[in-house]
Amino acid sequence: MSTELRENANALVAAGKGILAADESNGTMDKRLQAAGVEPSEEMRRALRELLFTTDGAAEHISGIILYDETFGQSTADGNPFPELLQSQGVIPGIKVDTGAKPLAGAGDEKVTEGLDGLGERLADYYERGARFAKWRGVIAVDDVRPSRYCVHVNAHALARYAALCQEAQIVPIVEPEVLMDGEHTIDRSEHVTGAVLATVFAELHEQRVLLEGMLLKPNMVLAGYACPEQPDDEIVAERTLRCLRRHVPAAVPGIVFLSGGQADEDATARLNLMNQMGAQPWEVSFSYGRGLQAAALTTWHGDSDNVAAAQAQYLHRARCTGAARAGKYSEEMEREPVASS
Repeated sequence: MSTELRENANALVAAGKGILAADESNGTMDKRLQAAGVEPSEEMRRALRELLFTTDGAAEHISGIILYDETFGQSTADGNPFPELLQSQGVIPGIKVDTGAKPLAGAGDEKVTEGLDGLGERLADYYERGARFAKWRGVIAVDDVRPSRYCVHVNAHALARYAALCQEAQIVPIVEPEVLMDGEHTIDRSEHVTGAVLATVFAELHEQRVLLEGMLLKPNMVLAGYACPEQPDDEIVAERTLRCLRRHVPAAVPGIVFLSGGQADEDATARLNLMNQMGAQPWEVSFSYGRGLQAAALTTWHGDSDNVAAAQAQYLHRARCTGAARAGKYSEEMEREPVASS
């Protein structure tokens, strides 16, 4: 059993901390920049990541940061490579290694995530360059008939194969089977599908000899589809999510790091907080948020160097709130506190 894998997995879910998912592909990040009124370019993508990574105090709440391949090779304006910058702050560098969801042959409009070709060699290279954890996202769409068993199985198999390759390279795999919340499905349907997906994923992880103590799970919260007319309150979301996870996630897994999945910033924080107030669980209950941590900072920054300090203040505020939710100590009053830039 790898001591390094276990130590890094536990460090990523340390008390009061969670993960920043800054691993958006160039295409996704460019769309977010454009939506914020910023002309997209490699330099703007780099500048935004530097803004986030150099925020004083953020490391008190952020244990690790997932990078995209381009970002992993970039540096601060004064030449400090991002992985080395993070390591100097006590933040663990991670890397997204899948190449995206593609149409699944013979399955209509369902998808499978690709990127296994040459993955072993890529992981060895990333380890040498400082990465100590990785992420792979499987995408599961939901409606009255989807997902098919075929879709669930092939995505679970790919997730498990990725995880096994990561552990061979001494890299902690974050396993992300995301049940999408787009659509009109109820929370009952969401819980059923999420449970079935998790059961299949852990069966595949067992078959492929993945060390559970050396991995993390990044699941969706159990929500009604965003277009569903009946939206449950936060407490029901928290209760249903924990119930589903307790039924399907082995206690050997060190931690759950939720994705924000398009939830409003405050909703994602409040629901995480409630789960951490509902008593001890078999695993740490933490976060791996992207938009849930970055959105306010991006909007404030607007691509203008004069706004960097104000944008960093927004990011630090969200990191503090989410870190507090990680401990079950978040409150709405925290959102009303003034956000002061340095």
